[in-house]
Amino acid sequence: MVIKNLKEVPYEEMSAFKGVKKQILIGPKDGSVEIVMRYFSLEPGGNTPYHSHGFPHVIKVEKGKGIVIDNYGKEHPLENNQVVYIQDDEIHGFKNTGAESFDFICIVPPRGET
Repeated sequence: MVIKNLKEVPYEEMSAFKGVKKQILIGPKDGSVEIVMRYFSLEPGGNTPYHSHGFPHVIKVEKGKGIVIDNYGKEHPLENNQVVYIQDDEIHGFKNTGAESFDFICIVPPRGET
């Protein structure tokens, strides 16, 4: 069993993304061979690129307000406690639309972190 405090997990600055920080909460270093749990924090105005991957994502919004852009370029508002499932190869992107950080948990298979 692995127990951690979110406040004790170091952030990784995502220099290719505007105003985005990431934490690996649970991953291969913890013995997890099937899932990786990540925590993203987007500062006001921050965003991820509009992109796709060959793996699914399960998202749970933890804090703030933002949008997810779907495969068709449509923006969907997101706020605390909403969840999103993004399929393999589905184009997507996230953007903070609020005045505070927009934070979400993102669960992917280990190949999503290699």
